[in-house]
Amino acid sequence: MMSEEQTVSEEKPVEETVTAVTVTGGSALPEEELTRITEDLIGALKTVYDPEIPVDIYELGLIYKVDLDDDRNLKIDMTLTAPGCPVAGELPVWVENAASTVEGIQSVDVNMVFEPPWTPERMSEEAQVALNWW
Repeated sequence: MMSEEQTVSEEKPVEETVTAVTVTGGSALPEEELTRITEDLIGALKTVYDPEIPVDIYELGLIYKVDLDDDRNLKIDMTLTAPGCPVAGELPVWVENAASTVEGIQSVDVNMVFEPPWTPERMSEEAQVALNWW
């Protein structure tokens, strides 16, 4: 049996990309299924790009938290590189649409948060290399 709140993917320090699928309230979902959903979700999130930066939102570190309940409802907390981002109204819809393609997900709720504020230190090494920040 899983603990009341279990992290499926490895959570990285705040300076790096943070994407963990956390099961809230315990889970009746098999661990293999949670692992598959996590991997598929990361793949789906990597298809969404900030149009001003040629790096996907996952590697940019814009995804702060991902929760999945037993009914397969997904809640995603994300941010923007800047609060005045020109696609602030569209990017959450793009994330919702991408996450909705993951097999087994029933619903997706994307919540925009601005605390803590995004900084370039949240980018993965892959993003830093892509942007020649090394």
